[in-house]
Amino acid sequence: MGATKTSLKTILAGSAAASIALLSACGEAPDENGSKSSGNTYGDSEASFKACMVTDSGGIDDRSFNESGWNGFKEAVDNNDDIVATYRQSDSSADFEPNLRGATNDECDIVIGVGGLMTDQVTEVAEANPDQRYGIVDAHVDADNVFSMEFNAAQSSFLAGYAAAGTSETETVATWGGVKIPPVTIFMDGFVEGVEQYNADNDADVDVLGWDPEDQEGSFTGDFEDTGAGKSLTENFIAQGADVIHPVAGPVGLGGAAAIQESDGVTMVWVDSDGYESLPEENQEYLLTSSMKNIAPAVEVAIQNAYDEGDMGGRYVGTLENEGVSLAPFHDFDDDVSDELKEEIEALKQQIIDGDITVESPAAPAEG
Repeated sequence: MGATKTSLKTILAGSAAASIALLSACGEAPDENGSKSSGNTYGDSEASFKACMVTDSGGIDDRSFNESGWNGFKEAVDNNDDIVATYRQSDSSADFEPNLRGATNDECDIVIGVGGLMTDQVTEVAEANPDQRYGIVDAHVDADNVFSMEFNAAQSSFLAGYAAAGTSETETVATWGGVKIPPVTIFMDGFVEGVEQYNADNDADVDVLGWDPEDQEGSFTGDFEDTGAGKSLTENFIAQGADVIHPVAGPVGLGGAAAIQESDGVTMVWVDSDGYESLPEENQEYLLTSSMKNIAPAVEVAIQNAYDEGDMGGRYVGTLENEGVSLAPFHDFDDDVSDELKEEIEALKQQIIDGDITVESPAAPAEG
């Protein structure tokens, strides 16, 4: 196929002139009451271009990948009032295929599935509708009419693991996941490797509970909905001495946050979005940092590319180099993280970008 791996900076730059023109002609962004929203629609229902999202389970307001994906849709609308966005909610994997087919029948100009769990369904529906544009977040579908968005989150979680090890008082940290799938385990792989790097660089002995990257075995709740299971897992790790917890489970991570709130001296590393901005305010004082996948701008570019009638297929891989993944600021913990540790993290980031360090994960997107 003619699809190519694309740098987000490159495709953003390529559409910059068009975006400037669109911004000058666009309607205003929504007011504080969210006036552009109506049910599962965002924007003018009479707009000529319809961008449709199919969520993974966990809900549109999961404060993680679904919400990040929908933010990309909303940004596309805010930057172009000729676009309207809608979504179909999936309550379980059984909803993926009917929602994808339903969105196709809704005459959407592009249908984007948010979540690697629906890879098979996107593949099947896209093959059955070769003239329809599709996109998928957190997976690669080898089809001429699917724009694939992947993220090497092992790189950002490597930095998060290093930060966790460098701030742990108990020399024990932990990570756990929702479902054992590549978009989850990639975070866990990077986190453990970052802790190992800290140990090697500082002659330390920080333990990681919850994940063995060599055997690819660890602790999971089994879904992205059961916050009670997330709380229980986190309580178990805290009881074992872990004082930095890295849940990789979308909204189930809120269960971990609840356990951390009830404990003294325990912090959390969020995933996908900057948890300091996306989580309820009461979580901010426990949020060390976040291992981010910058989903929203990638989704916005995929939508704008479809609007501009660019290539139907394509592949984008987010990395530290193209800012598709990143480590969030330390926010309230900024004064608690030493300048020395911050400098070490920044140096490691540059070494990864330069190729001097390769963060290993079986779940990492293939290069090229």
